[in-house]
Amino acid sequence: MKGKLIIGLVVLGLIVVFGISVNNGLVEKEEGVESAWAQVENQYQRRADLVPNLVNTVKGAANFEQETLTSVIEARSKATSINISSDDLNDPAKLQQFQEAQGQLSGALSRLLVSVERYPELKANANFRDLQSQLEGTENRIATERKRFNDTARGYNTAIRKFPSSIFASIGGFERKAYFEADQGAENAPTVDFGN
Repeated sequence: MKGKLIIGLVVLGLIVVFGISVNNGLVEKEEGVESAWAQVENQYQRRADLVPNLVNTVKGAANFEQETLTSVIEARSKATSINISSDDLNDPAKLQQFQEAQGQLSGALSRLLVSVERYPELKANANFRDLQSQLEGTENRIATERKRFNDTARGYNTAIRKFPSSIFASIGGFERKAYFEADQGAENAPTVDFGN
């Protein structure tokens, strides 16, 4: 009887130690997802910080389209007003809302840069060229950080679904994290028109 009790306590102790180890691993992976998200936000903030300087530089160009500038300013305002907390990373709808607002800002900035083509004096402006280069670099950083976030979220999501971690994940309240998805229409090749 005493031997069975000792064996039972040893098995229970092993289960507890294993459970603690699994929990700690999941916590580490969840922190990795949150850290990756912070880097995504950091790059989006970098872009948002560049926009006022870009707009002010473009405003100096004579007769520049006010509507284009207004759309950039409004899109920046909307993009910076949507905040995602670490708890929201479990909600694909909130991440989609954030992504859509950022996409609107990307679109507005693209239209601004296309409009600039009609203003040779602006294209020759060193400040504008520097800001345009920084913006292009930031867009690349955003893409890189989004990929890193998705990779980290995939690792975490896989860990909480694998047996036996899934048992401890459900007990510990670990929930699946959402992914960044391609923008709507991204599967279609852009139209290139060399007319004119």
